Amino acid sequence: MAAKLDYQWHLRKIMADRGLFSTTDLIPLLQERGITLSSSQVYRLVVERPERLSLKILMSLLDILACTMDDLIEPVAAVGSESTSHTKKAVGAETGIGGLRPKRARIRGLE
Repeated sequence: MAAKLDYQWHLRKIMADRGLFSTTDLIPLLQERGITLSSSQVYRLVVERPERLSLKILMSLLDILACTMDDLIEPVAAVGSESTSHTKKAVGAETGIGGLRPKRARIRGLE
């Protein structure tokens, strides 16, 4: 079985290395490149790890920060990817609710 990959997002660190300590510092720099994001969107982009990202935004960040994708995104092995078990996990097991599984709804005919 192939190893599952994950990634680490280093935007906040790279911003700090470039002297950008506030998430809102990015807003005018992105606007210069035709990207309009709200302050909350920029905050989430900096503080959280994005699951989806527009290539235009990614290329703008690389330009603004004068960095490469290797600097911004670091591939890492996913936690728990070395599992050899081929059994199916219960829905939600990965989020820490254990083996709990919701009961299937039964539809009864009209009486």
